[in-house]
Amino acid sequence: MTRGTRAHIAVVDDEPSVRSSLARLLRSAEYEAATYPSGEEFLDSLAAGSPDCLILDLRMPGLSGFDVLARLALGGRHVPVIVLTSFPSPEIRSRALSEGVKAFLEKPVERSTLIDAIDLAIAS
Repeated sequence: MTRGTRAHIAVVDDEPSVRSSLARLLRSAEYEAATYPSGEEFLDSLAAGSPDCLILDLRMPGLSGFDVLARLALGGRHVPVIVLTSFPSPEIRSRALSEGVKAFLEKPVERSTLIDAIDLAIAS
């Protein structure tokens, strides 16, 4: 799938400004964007179908990003995930990648870095 086919990207982040800026960035790159303020709301949305890619924060109130990853796996959902975090560490990066995350990026992220990561995640 390429950007021209309007891939659906979900963004889960508890910070409204991050959700808003990522949605604008994704739409400018010809993706469809849906944003969720919590892991719970994102997981509830899966009843209507899975996104082509998920951009996921790890540190959130309620369900953490790792909780969301675990629930996706338990539900048999195979959604390519890109972690976007303000709190990177080698241990967290290693854990995320071992749980199948396609890319582990640090906030703030360069537009081209994020778009490239999305393209690679969708293509895999």
